[in-house]
Amino acid sequence: MGLKQNLHNFKVKNKDKKWLPGFNALFTFLYTPNETTHNGTHIKVADDLKRTMNTVIMALVPCLVFGMFNAGYQHYLAQGLIEEANGFLGASFWTWDNLVIGLWKVLPLVIVSYGVGLAVEFVFAIIKGHEVEEGYLVTGMLVPLIVPVDIPLWMLSVAVIFGVVIGKEVFGGTGMNILNPALTIRAFLFFAYPTWMSGDKVWVHGATEAAGSPDAYSGETILGYYAKSGQTLTIEGGNGAADMVTTYGERASELYSIWDMFWGIIPGSVGETSKFLIIIGALFLIFTKIGSWRIMLSTLIGALTMGLIFNGVVDAGWIGESSKFYGLMSVPFWQHLIIGSILFGAVYMATDPVTAAQTNKGKWIYGFLIGFISIMIRVFNPAYPEGVFLAILLMNVFAPTIDHYVVQGNVKKRMKRLKAKVA
Repeated sequence: MGLKQNLHNFKVKNKDKKWLPGFNALFTFLYTPNETTHNGTHIKVADDLKRTMNTVIMALVPCLVFGMFNAGYQHYLAQGLIEEANGFLGASFWTWDNLVIGLWKVLPLVIVSYGVGLAVEFVFAIIKGHEVEEGYLVTGMLVPLIVPVDIPLWMLSVAVIFGVVIGKEVFGGTGMNILNPALTIRAFLFFAYPTWMSGDKVWVHGATEAAGSPDAYSGETILGYYAKSGQTLTIEGGNGAADMVTTYGERASELYSIWDMFWGIIPGSVGETSKFLIIIGALFLIFTKIGSWRIMLSTLIGALTMGLIFNGVVDAGWIGESSKFYGLMSVPFWQHLIIGSILFGAVYMATDPVTAAQTNKGKWIYGFLIGFISIMIRVFNPAYPEGVFLAILLMNVFAPTIDHYVVQGNVKKRMKRLKAKVA
């Protein structure tokens, strides 16, 4: 008798035990269920919820691994111990030392995210007496990619508990929630601990204490520089060199090229820097029919539209360089897609099949408004120049309303056609 059959017999003998849902979760993680449909179905496919979630995780893994290398690279670059990477495949980027630093900072976030989140799922499964749901598999991977790398682990634990309980379980669990759980966790952190979630700066690992320097410091993100574009920046000269006076916008152009932003070798959140890998992940999700290309494309169209409007305002002279909104308003409209996390949000967050719009026309409206509102928040809130998660959560709430009016519109059109034929 095989191990799988022995485990199945163990399940049968203990079917009345409260802890059985926890055992079932581990069993189905390793094996397919014993109870499967053999006949009488219209369509038979090999995928299920667990495999769907695993597909999304596979699309996220390249961003996670790259983010670990980038964390180490930014650490050594900030100390001046290495030269700037020679492109995406630069020898100074893909090194073991960079990966070690990244693992040291990012891996604990992954462990805490999965450990705490799955523990909450197990507790609710046992209390309610149902099977452990696989919905947190993707959320557990998304969370470490969208939070600051230096966030205290206890703070992350509190946020995960809040996100799983309030963002999902109170609505009935996986498939019933109206808000994206990962973004609910991000929102909780933003409003509960705002000093840790500023958005315009990113934690960069600094020199060691032996070198007489602090452990870490906060470095400007691309969005942080552009948000202060018109302000003067003084860079202290070293070794007797004269101080250099420039502006934040000019400094951003000096530090980071368009290709640096596209490949991702810039400071930023772990998962959102490499636009190249995000695009690869998007193509993978579209090919496997897991992610909606309509939502992805419409989100980008909405962002570009808002960017064009702001560029038009600047070109018309309606706003001057002295305005605090000028910096991000003057950014070329297409460049909004390669700075910040709009692309990451469009591919991995907005396409959540549970919280997004379900109708085809609704998906176009839903995605367009996410992109449109994201850039609006980015520009009008210089203190927190990244509003993608707020825009997605807002549209999560309105997604059922959008679908309702789309369906009602279709019903009215059909009724009109029916009346015309009858007449």
